[in-house]
Parts: sequence; structure tokens; C-alpha cells
Amino acid sequence: MAALCHQRPFQPFGIAISLFHTSSRASAKQHYKMLVLGGGSGGITMGARMKRLVGAENVAIVEPSEMHYYQPIWTLVGAGAKTAASSGRPTASVIPSGVKWVKSKVQEVNPDKNTVHTDDGTEISYEYLIVALGIQLHYEKIKGLPEGFDHPKIGSNYSIETVEKTWKALQNFKNGNAVFTFPNTPVKCAGAPQKIMYLSDAYLRQTGKRAKANVIYNTSLPVLFGIKKYADTLWEIVKKRDLQVNLRHNLIEVRPDKQEAVFENLDSPGETTVFEYEMLHVTPPMGPNLVIKGSPLADEAGWLELNKDTLQHNRYPNVFGIGDCTSLPTAKTGAAVAAQSAILNRTIKKVLKNEKPDTKYDGYTSCPLVTSYKTVVLAEFDYNGQPLETFPINQAKERRIMYHMKADVMPHLYWHGLLRGLWGGPGPYRKLFHLGMK
Repeated sequence: MAALCHQRPFQPFGIAISLFHTSSRASAKQHYKMLVLGGGSGGITMGARMKRLVGAENVAIVEPSEMHYYQPIWTLVGAGAKTAASSGRPTASVIPSGVKWVKSKVQEVNPDKNTVHTDDGTEISYEYLIVALGIQLHYEKIKGLPEGFDHPKIGSNYSIETVEKTWKALQNFKNGNAVFTFPNTPVKCAGAPQKIMYLSDAYLRQTGKRAKANVIYNTSLPVLFGIKKYADTLWEIVKKRDLQVNLRHNLIEVRPDKQEAVFENLDSPGETTVFEYEMLHVTPPMGPNLVIKGSPLADEAGWLELNKDTLQHNRYPNVFGIGDCTSLPTAKTGAAVAAQSAILNRTIKKVLKNEKPDTKYDGYTSCPLVTSYKTVVLAEFDYNGQPLETFPINQAKERRIMYHMKADVMPHLYWHGLLRGLWGGPGPYRKLFHLGMK
């Protein structure tokens, strides 16, 4: 119900799987009725849905990566509760059978000509385009990174290359400051930067090191969490566990040789504070996909410009979008992708029949706020920031059952439901559990 972000040992399996679909490198020209850009959660689920709608031979997915990762589990990988290997599968194994896999990177989109160019020189034309290119990470916008990750004591749960460094830094913690950051940009899974703080606090308590630690959360936001119902619970946890929260603090520099992190005070321009650290978890600045940003598909900020109800492009009616790359004014999570996929599938069905889309996306998104190795606060809400909870209980309370859902149920739902185009979010179950009421 909630979140759903190149290992050689998997390669033989990937090659075997690829026999069941077709992949492509450079060729002069290709044409598809339905072209999907991106092989993340949004791209794969829409590829599966479009296969059923127009036939596998009419669908292609453009994705350069050999591995596909279930990124929400990286929170638990960074805290040692799951392994990095468990988060990934070969891309070949998740591409819907029969669908063309164009194993290249999108370089340019020209919606006026209905064409896409890839980095290997291929031109692909389309009748309909689904854009699912995700969000761009910008570690380089923090002075001292990404090269700072070569030093110990720094990690980040937002990349497969750095998530295990978080766990190593936590294990090696001796005494001092454990610092966790939230950047001054939109991010995917906005709860993740503080989830690792709660888990680190729990680990330090379990290992008898908490008395020697100052656990500090420096966030650029003016609030701990954007939805008051859940924020109130989180503030209670912060006070009870003696965690230090500094609002409007934005990480601008890391000095790994000195174990120092420099933050700017966003309420006092030019004022900076230096924090020494024994452990540092970095959430990188993020921004629009650069291909979209440089194309006519972008809004003024660089995001894919969509109708927030139908997920159809505002200016190009044969273009659609899903997930983190879009302008949709809701939190960027895998749960949002699931809900969007059902709406987008319905929208495209209508468009193919020259009918007007008749379903609206309500902005549903979710964040399972992991508060320890056994508890989760399951936040679910809509475009208006109003709770939109699945279960007929108070989800603002820490619950053990919600942790098991996050750690065990959701990964299974992701691999076997969402990626196969069979899971469109908990909407129908919510109505059932609430006896038909919202």
C-alpha cells in the first residue's frame, strides 16, 4: 500500500531471460505504437499494461541499465536489516515477455516529430509516448561529493553504490555526532532521510553506543514532515528518543578529511554552521531528468508537464507520464507510481478509442515511516495533504504489523504485482475496509 529508487553475477541469468523478449542495440530506424522511456517502476508497469492493451510486438521500453532495483528497501539495507543483493534483479527478468527492450539511453525527445534519439544513434518513432525517466540525483552539487564517498563514515541510501557505506559507517560508529541530511530540492521518498535516523538511533541503543552519540537531523524544510497528522507523531518520537532536529539547515559542503559537514541557514542567507561527524548520511539534491528538461515536454521548472488528473501531457495529447519525472504535485514515491499506473492505463484506453478520459488521479501517495527495526508509521495522503488511509485504524501510530508490511509484503507486491501491471494501489481495498466511504 505504500512505497514502492550492475552486478555481474546476475548476467548469465539475464542472458537466459532475454531469450523470452527481444532487445536491441543500434539500428537505423524503429517504430512502435507505444514507446516507453525508462525501465524503472513506472516504465516496467506501464510496459506490462500496454502489452495487454496493444500487444507486445507494438511496445518498446528504452532503458540502458542491466539491473533493476527495488529502491524503497535501501532504507533497510543502510541499517543492516536487508542485503543490497536482495534489492536487485536483472532488467532482462522484469521486461515483459515479447516487449522490445532498447538497451540504450535516451538522448533527445522531439514530440513535434514523434521521435526519440538514443545515445547509440538510433532513431525511434512512436504513435504514443509514455515518459517514466525518473528523477536525477545531484551529489556533485554538494562541495566535496561524490569523491567524499571514498572516505569512511559517509553513506547515502539513495544509490546502490553508497547504500552499504551507510551500514558500514553505522557499524563502525564509536562516539560523536551522527548527522542526517535533507536537501533544499524536491526528493523521491521524502521520508527516507529521517527513516535512517530512527533506525540508526535504534541500532546505537541495541549496541550500547547511544549514550556516546548525538543523533542530529538537519533538514532544509521548515517542518519535520509535510502532513501534520504524521508529523505530530514523529515529533513525539524525536523528543522521546532525544534526537536533535534542526530545521532550515541545508548541506552545502562535506570535508571528509576533517569529518566536517557545512550547512547553510536558509533563514539567514550567508550564515553557515559546521558540524563535526562520526557518521554522515547524505540525501543528495535532486532535480528533473535532464533529457526532459531540455525538451519541449518540460514545464518551466524542467518537469514533465502533465494534467494532474489524467496524466496526459498538457500540450502533446499523444504523450503521457508517470512517476518521479512528472510535474504532479504529490510526493514522489513508488506508491504514487502504483496508483498512477491504474489511472494512466484507463486514460490511454480512452484516448485510443478517441474518448475523453473519465477517471481522475487524486494524488494518492504513501510513505511507510520506519521508526525502528520493528515499527512503522504508515503515512498515506492525497494532493491536498489530507490523510487517505487504507486501514480502518489510526495509521499515525507506530505499529509492528506495518513494519512487516514494509519489509516483507511490499517487496513481494512490487516484483509480482506492480511490475507485472497487476497492482494499481490500494484504492479498491480502502473502499472495502471503510465500507465504501473515503
